[in-house]
Amino acid sequence: MQLPKTILSFVLFIFGVFTSVSSQDNTKVDWKKVKVLVYTKNGTGYVHDNIPSAVACIKELGVKNGFAVDVADTGIVFTPENLARYTLLIFPSTNNDVFETDAQRLAFRRYIEAGGGFVGLHSVTGTERKWQWFKWMVGGTFSWHAPMQKFTIQKFDKTNSSMEGIPDRWEKNDECYFAKELFPGIKVLMAHDLSTLRAADTANVRKFAGGYTEFFPSVWYHEYDGGLAWFTALGHNKTDYQDPVYMRHVLQGIRFVAANVKKLNPSKAYAETRDTPLRF
Repeated sequence: MQLPKTILSFVLFIFGVFTSVSSQDNTKVDWKKVKVLVYTKNGTGYVHDNIPSAVACIKELGVKNGFAVDVADTGIVFTPENLARYTLLIFPSTNNDVFETDAQRLAFRRYIEAGGGFVGLHSVTGTERKWQWFKWMVGGTFSWHAPMQKFTIQKFDKTNSSMEGIPDRWEKNDECYFAKELFPGIKVLMAHDLSTLRAADTANVRKFAGGYTEFFPSVWYHEYDGGLAWFTALGHNKTDYQDPVYMRHVLQGIRFVAANVKKLNPSKAYAETRDTPLRF
């Protein structure tokens, strides 16, 4: 039976309203209304020397595209009032415990629950390793990386807006990151082609790839606990942040999140502590 045009139009309208973030996202962003917070604090342990380069890259992208960039290296910025100023938060190669208090962690979590956005670069999977909610928000937690070498990253989703202009098979000199405790809800955009890693790393690749045999997730996004997170494991080299392809990769992650997050709604934030059980 063929539906009348008026009914069919109504059905399509309702479908469009209630469909969540899809692969064909609106890429139109009013950059003048976008403000991002770049957070660079690291906990005790290894600190990447690429962080100043990442900050410079994001500032340059802000100038060229017209969005505002604030940078902070102290957890005092994590208050509900301050976070409400930002479209999304960016953690570039952060590692270990980066919050100073559980009040800061709770403010971060409630920002996400209210509909905030998050972009994580490179080693962010090594951040807050003892906080389950955060690890799930990022999408997983760091387990191991292969030594620096040239390998190939395969594009899996060619329709997602953040993948526009990125090579279908991206041969890159980088660290091949692996994660454990991968959150089941992540949508994989790109994956490491494990067959392109050098033979000397085979034993460790098999050990840390777990059930993945040929490809391992490297770039993903997901809607999580009210917010939207986008992550790339790529970007170890300081020179990446001057490379046009990688800079486009970062910009499109920012654009993807900025295009899909709405105005914060604090009434949707429900956590009373950092470890309040997740509402699925």
